Amino acid sequence: MQDWIEKNQVTEIECVVSDMAGAARGKLMSASKFNDASVLRLPESIFMQSLAGSYPDLQSDINPLDRDMILQPDPGSIRRLPWAKGNSAQVIHDCFDKQGQPVKIAPRQVLRQVVELYRNEGWDPVIAPELEFYLVKPNLDPNQPLQPPKGRNGRAESNGQSFNIAANYEYQPVLDDMYAYAEAQQLQIDSFLHEEGKAQMEINLLHGDPVELADQAFLLKRTVKEAALHNEIYATFMAKPVEHQPGSAMHIHQSVVGLESRKNLFSTPDGEPNKLFLSHIGGLQKLLPQAQALMAPYVNSYRRFVRDMSAPINAHWGFDNRTVGFRVPDNNPDSMRIENRIASADVNPYIAIATSLACGYVGMKQSMKASQPMLENAFNKPFELSRNWYQALQRLSDSQALREVLGDEFIDLYVAIKEVEFEEFLNTITPWEREHLLLKV
Repeated sequence: MQDWIEKNQVTEIECVVSDMAGAARGKLMSASKFNDASVLRLPESIFMQSLAGSYPDLQSDINPLDRDMILQPDPGSIRRLPWAKGNSAQVIHDCFDKQGQPVKIAPRQVLRQVVELYRNEGWDPVIAPELEFYLVKPNLDPNQPLQPPKGRNGRAESNGQSFNIAANYEYQPVLDDMYAYAEAQQLQIDSFLHEEGKAQMEINLLHGDPVELADQAFLLKRTVKEAALHNEIYATFMAKPVEHQPGSAMHIHQSVVGLESRKNLFSTPDGEPNKLFLSHIGGLQKLLPQAQALMAPYVNSYRRFVRDMSAPINAHWGFDNRTVGFRVPDNNPDSMRIENRIASADVNPYIAIATSLACGYVGMKQSMKASQPMLENAFNKPFELSRNWYQALQRLSDSQALREVLGDEFIDLYVAIKEVEFEEFLNTITPWEREHLLLKV
């Protein structure tokens, strides 16, 4: 890292970790101080704060003293910080306690331990995330609805422009900055497209190692926001930012290859799904409804799960069927994979990828059975996913299978934080309530 810092004439370093929400936390220091630092510390409580700044009243031994964690930089994660003034860089860190043990509640560590479970079996998971987001006019009043920004033609989009090439160029300056920032950070963008909503976009990353791709998704969300701000608009990864428009997802393509053979383990030689593949889907079908709170982390996330609005409402699977929760794209024997369509764009990438892989892992270990593939419109089938945040939290808290893979400490803390956020939300009166209840009841 020191050689890289000197070669790139870096003068300032961001030392970052991902908190539970997927936001960057850490410290900023000079490059010389970073090179000389023997130990970098942060309090464990950075993983315990709600979005509004509150802390849960934990009835357990999690962090009773707000202890310091020791941060260890991951050398492979060092990247330029292209939007910062001067020559700045960022390094993602892993968190350890004073005895040198990984901090079990750190989202990056949760993903690492799931990947390790796979590799202990001779399996190596492969991931490719797809992130959707909206571009919107700057919004300084939270009581006002979000509006699409004006494009180069001076007008805002009046309707969805799914896969419209010309619509992409309405926001050319944002795209130029986004690609330049991504290239400077070596983020491996596969493709970019206009989604169904007004000024809704999607970025697809190339497939690869789960931790590396989670790092890239973590960095990409900040990159997109910075590119938008540079052009005086906002980019938002809210799950449902605009009324009557489709929500935004983080689709997760996942497959498994042999740790040594590097061959796809989901396919027969002639390209048909095998038993291991079907057991992986069986695990997703059984456990993802229990894990939904990890894939849809906020009250707003559940506004996305609306029948016939592009988001799944149940745990069916099918071949090239975008109405199901688990879509199997057209594949060849080397690329047999599953697209998990349940996670919303507001999710922490480390937690979402860890959860999706954990469900598939349990399915493979227990030889779970998948249902028959859905051959029709799954939106016409009953809801299987939770319709609200609190129900999802209860299902997560009660899931012994997920606790065994992700850890009691992590699950208990996550649920406690979300319960605090739920209580904070209940103290907020929405415009709908003022509109329909103020004078009518």
